[in-house]
This record gives sequence, structure tokens and C-alpha cells, in this order.
Amino acid sequence: MPYAHITGWGCAAPEKILTNADLEQIVDTTNEWILERTGIHERRIAREDESTASLGLKAAWRALEMANIKPGEIDLIICATSTPEYIFPATACIIQDKLGASRAGAFDLSAACSGFIYGLNMGSQAIRSEALQTVLVIGAETLSRVTNWQDRNTCVLFGDGAGAFVLQASDQPGGVLSAVMRSDGSGAGLLSVPAGGSKHPATVETVKAGMHTIRMDGREVFRFATRVMAQATREVAEAAGLTIQDLQWIVPHQANFRIIDAAARGLKLPIERFIINLEKYGNTSTASIPLAVCEAAADGRIKVGDRIVLVGFGAGLTWGALAAEWTGPLPDGHQRIRPAISRFWARIRSFFQRFGRFIEGLIWGHKA
Repeated sequence: MPYAHITGWGCAAPEKILTNADLEQIVDTTNEWILERTGIHERRIAREDESTASLGLKAAWRALEMANIKPGEIDLIICATSTPEYIFPATACIIQDKLGASRAGAFDLSAACSGFIYGLNMGSQAIRSEALQTVLVIGAETLSRVTNWQDRNTCVLFGDGAGAFVLQASDQPGGVLSAVMRSDGSGAGLLSVPAGGSKHPATVETVKAGMHTIRMDGREVFRFATRVMAQATREVAEAAGLTIQDLQWIVPHQANFRIIDAAARGLKLPIERFIINLEKYGNTSTASIPLAVCEAAADGRIKVGDRIVLVGFGAGLTWGALAAEWTGPLPDGHQRIRPAISRFWARIRSFFQRFGRFIEGLIWGHKA
């Protein structure tokens, strides 16, 4: 059974920066109020000509370059997003076309801020089952398009960005070790965009009521998040046969510094063991974990052999975690050999399956 390795990673963020000082001019808030409650200094905002697909495409290209693979080698593209280009078609299909990934299936995944972890787990399971060789997982968002800029409790939180990982099959141990995915739909109303779907289609009334923007019960979401972050981290580490002390890094969803700090205390770990960059980007939902990983890998904090846990939570309510051993790009020769071997054995299995059906047909036909 092959292992699913993270062999490429890339991220993208808009150039436009919205600082806390800028928000002071828009809504009744202060830099001190935002910092104390969130830890966020600034966030990135997409230009009019940028979108979820364009940011996801940039991140995808950078991940493919890191992995040293061509778009034609991709078997599947999963785009985790809460702000898709359209209700349909899938944003993943738009990215697939722009990449020229002619062999790849593509679909969007909706699990809010937990979506990137869900996508990585689904991609790695497809590789472990030998169904696929190479999966591109993207987390991309333009949350600024669904933010109510008059609501000071939510508009200070969100930003735009994208991140992508390449998952590849390898015979070498490592890569994704375990994952957990959980949900509690009884909390669906705590964090949502109420209108725009089939329950409340767009009307003049829904637009006037601001129902197409984010609504959140911050107090209840905070309580939920502080409970599940530590819980999911312990659960996924145990599933991988690791203790919390075996982990070099924990990469949490970048929603709020107080939530991350509570998780660190719950796990009895120093905050220095957590990768944190929300002060620069705010909450970018599905993009937040890959953005943090990309920066930590680029500056040398995450190294080959490190055991890390990615952990997040989001609307739904959803939460999840994934444990992995960091390996980086596969050697060029190994990338070429493994698919060839896999295709050879697939042909052998297919031949014997067809031969078996042929013999079965002869036997049953003779009995008839």
C-alpha cells in the first residue's frame, strides 16, 4: 500500500493590505480593541480583478513547481472553499482548465475553515487505496466579498488568500499518517451566510437585510473552538501512534490568537510550538493552514522528518486534524518509476479480472 506524501506546496495572497488603522476609518473600532481580541494587525483584500479561482491558480502553480510535476500528471483537484466563483460550476473545474490538467477530475469541497484538512484526508485516502497517484488540494478564499464591513465584530477578522499542497504516492514510509474529520450540525446557525442558496435565494429583501454576508455568534464559536482544537490534536496524534511531545509543530487554523493560545494551554505546550501568522493575514478560512505551512517551510522552521499536526474548525460546525511526517519533493526518478509500476500492475489486475469474467461466462453459459 503506498503512502501519500506532501511533495509540493504554494500560496498566494493579494497585494492590497487592510490594516487596523484603515478599519478605524470604516467602522467603530480601534487597533487596540482588535489586537486584544484577535491578535490581527492586518489582512489582505482581493482586487476587483482577483477571485477565488485566480488566487487558487497561483497557489497551485507554485505547488506544482515545488513538486516538479506537470499539470498533465494530476489525477484529481480538490478545491476547498467557502467563497466559490459560482454555485456551479465548481471552482476546481475552472482551476483545472487554467492549469491544463487534462487528465484530472475536479470538485469543490465545502466544510468551511476545516475544508483544507478534509480535502487532504480525502486525497491521501485515494492515494492509499491505489486509486490515484497525484492529487492537488487547494484552499482558496475571497472572504472580503461576503464580509459585512459595517459589523465590527466580524469585519476585523477576515482576509483573502490561497494555499495548495501536492499529494503524491510513494513506497517510502511517511507523509500523511492519520486524520480525523468531525461535525456537529446542531451548531449550523452559529456561523453562516444565510442567503444565496436554495433556502433563501437572492432577492431585493435578502440583499437589504445583509443576508449575503457572514453572521457569527462569536462567543459560542469561541467556546466550541477552544474545546475541539486540543481534543482533535490529541485524537489524531494517538491515531498516528504519536504522543503530543513527539510533535515538532502544530499548525492551527488561523482564526484568533486567543483560540490558539487556549489550545496550547489545553495541550500543555508552549505557544512557540505553534505556527502562527494570523497577524498578517487574519482569518483566511481554508487558506489559513497552507499559508502558515508555506511560510514556516520557507523560513526553515518545518524541516524534513518533522512530525506536524494540522488542526482546524469551522462553520457547520466542522473540525478536524491531520498528522504528517514532512518529507518534501520526491526524487525525480522515483516520481517517474512509481506511476509506471502502478500502471503495470493495474493492467495485470485488469487482465485477470476480464479473464475471470470470461471463464465465468463460459461456465454459466454451459450450465444453461
